[in-house]
Amino acid sequence: MKRFLKEFKEFALRGNVMDMAVGIIIGGAFSGIVASLTDNFINPILNELTGNAVYTKTEVLGFVSAFLSSVVNFIIMAFILFCLVKAINKLMSFGKKKEEPAAPTTKLCPYCKSEIPIDATKCAHCTSILEEKHD
Repeated sequence: MKRFLKEFKEFALRGNVMDMAVGIIIGGAFSGIVASLTDNFINPILNELTGNAVYTKTEVLGFVSAFLSSVVNFIIMAFILFCLVKAINKLMSFGKKKEEPAAPTTKLCPYCKSEIPIDATKCAHCTSILEEKHD
């Protein structure tokens, strides 16, 4: 059972699944902005142009405030998701060891500044004999 739970945790917290979940949630929040734009701007403008309705300043301000409310809701949702994903990424990195940088395999020739193998005693580019540094 422990192995099953460990495998499920690895699956659920894998990058692709988290990205998809965030995308679905952000898409749902963004659909609220699109619906509000349609309901509070496009439809009233079309109604005004076709003569189906005449709106007062109070109604227009209500449309604007409803749209701004949906934008603020989207921004809050995006911020919460950002903080959540950042926290999950930090939790996932606790058990991992940092990789040490690999030892260099090349060095620069002091004469021609070409890149040569680290253990070379003669430069292949300028044929200079390289002095060995003795410690």
